[in-house]
Amino acid sequence: MAKLAAAKEKLGCEIRVFETAPASSAAPDVSSNVSEEPEDFYEFTPEDYYRLLGTKKEEKHLKTKKIREEEEAAHRSRITARITKAVIRVRFPDNYTLEATFHPSETIQSLLDLLMKVITHPELPFYIYTTPPKKQIKDASQDFYSAGFIPGAIVYFSYNLPKGDDGAAASGPYLQEEVMSLQGLDTTIEKMEPGEPSRDEPPTTNPPASVPDQKPAADKKKIKPKWLKL
Repeated sequence: MAKLAAAKEKLGCEIRVFETAPASSAAPDVSSNVSEEPEDFYEFTPEDYYRLLGTKKEEKHLKTKKIREEEEAAHRSRITARITKAVIRVRFPDNYTLEATFHPSETIQSLLDLLMKVITHPELPFYIYTTPPKKQIKDASQDFYSAGFIPGAIVYFSYNLPKGDDGAAASGPYLQEEVMSLQGLDTTIEKMEPGEPSRDEPPTTNPPASVPDQKPAADKKKIKPKWLKL
């Protein structure tokens, strides 16, 4: 659509905006279905420590640093050749989600730069984090592959302000009005299955196989047997 194409040209990547249903506050009670283990079941014993330490030492001697780096580089090459997009969804406290598409080799800084262009108060400090557990993303130089964000990931947005000083920024809206106007524009786009004909073009049909004309049996010339004499 025209507005989505214009937004892509302006922002440098494909984006979508949609509303996320708030999670239910009443979590199902599953404690009655789970058998409780004794407290000593979860204790980390000295035997466990030495067994784990021995395993780690053995793995360290089996593979040198160079071999590990070569294996990691080969694995990354295979993954990035197959997965060419990193779809990142940024969820805001007002239950709206911004979805942006990047290349796996792009860095998290490119996501932060995009947020600076689309949020209502870019002048205020903010941060993004993952959960659970809540972990602030601080290394913006990481690419999406190294961060484990391919083929996609969900991160959360928050202003980095002292409590009581956030004012109207905390209640939203978090996205600019122009960006919010893109909400729902992609719902009319239908994904086409591989091999499915386009709706703009009539499906190709093969002509029926030609069948040779067969003359009726009645048209065949009658031949009298030689022994028959009139």
